[in-house]
Parts: sequence; structure tokens; C-alpha cells
Amino acid sequence: MDDWNLIQKIAIYALPVLLAITVHEAAHGYAARHFGDRTAEMLGRLTLNPLKHIDPIGTVLIPAIALVLGGFLFGWAKPVPVETRNLRQPKRDMLWVAAAGPAANLLMAIGWVLMLKLAAGFEGSSYQAPLNFMAQAGIHINVILLVLNLLPLPPLDGGRILLSLLPNRAAHTLAQVEPYAMFILIGLMVTGLLAVIMQPLLRATFGMLAWLF
Repeated sequence: MDDWNLIQKIAIYALPVLLAITVHEAAHGYAARHFGDRTAEMLGRLTLNPLKHIDPIGTVLIPAIALVLGGFLFGWAKPVPVETRNLRQPKRDMLWVAAAGPAANLLMAIGWVLMLKLAAGFEGSSYQAPLNFMAQAGIHINVILLVLNLLPLPPLDGGRILLSLLPNRAAHTLAQVEPYAMFILIGLMVTGLLAVIMQPLLRATFGMLAWLF
């Protein structure tokens, strides 16, 4: 795929990126509604329409820059609003609401693996290469989002899950980190520590998918 031009790469990556981010956010909204919070639904965010979830920077600019520079592709959408106090059991239910996004990415990664297998059946067809590359893109994007979002740093999903599991005092202490989370992530990226942290987790997840399929 290295010899493809930018327009071709964008065409291949556009659908997997939009699906990965949109379904991730919608999953949070559907889980929140299941546990009693209808905030996302009332604000029109309980939808698979990507236009409702797109963040100009996180969904468009950052993935485009990563694609051009050749770094690992990642991004984010507008977070789906969840009013914790509306949940029937806020601390317990927030764990499942937070976990819904990464779970959606795992299911999508599995779906793209199946698409990759389907592409193998088009050998010799002009459809094989685009399907193959799109499936690979879908697998990589969803696995990266899965691993990144499960890092135990609020407001990432892994941080939300950890807050639900910790005793109240420890959870309160960890919650104080949230306003600085973006600066921490940027610092980890600039120093290369984010890649060091994520690479073993990415390899393990890719390995699990390869073993399963």
C-alpha cells in the first residue's frame, strides 16, 4: 500500500475510521440508555450517523496527519454525554457504559478479520486488493482504539472502568488526574512512551485475533 497515493489511502481508510469511531461512541450511548440515562438519546447522539459524532480535529485532522506521516493511525469523536446520576447504580453501571466502546471496537475488529478472509475468495479480481487493504485498515484501527481507550487514565474508557472498580477514596484521587489527561497523553506520545506501553498490548491483541481466526 506504500505506493498508493494519498487520495487512494483516504478512500481505503475513510469507512473503517468512521465506523470505528461512530460505533464506539454510539455503543456508549446505547449502554447508558440501557442503564437508565437517556441524555445521549435526547441530544440526538444515539445514532450511527457519523455526522453526529465527528470531531473536526480528532476524526478528520489527526487521522489525516497520521496517515500522511505514516505513524499509527488513531483519532477520536465527540464524546457521547453520559449523566452519571441518571444511571440506576452510577458506580457499577458506569463500568459497563465505559466498557461498551472498547467492546464495540473488538467486535468490529473481528468483523474486519472475517472481511479479510472474504477478500481472499476474490483472488484475481479487481476487488481483492481494495477489500484486503480496507479489512486490514479496519483491523488495525479498531485494535488501536481498543488498546488506547483501555489505558487506565480518565477520561479514557479504561480510566472510567478503573474508577468504577476502585474504592471511593482511591477513585476520587484518580479522578483528579482527568483535567491533565490530554497533556499526559501528548507527553507520552512525544517521548515515545505511549508506543512502548501500547506495542505489547497491540501485539497480544493481534495475536489473539490471529489465533482465533
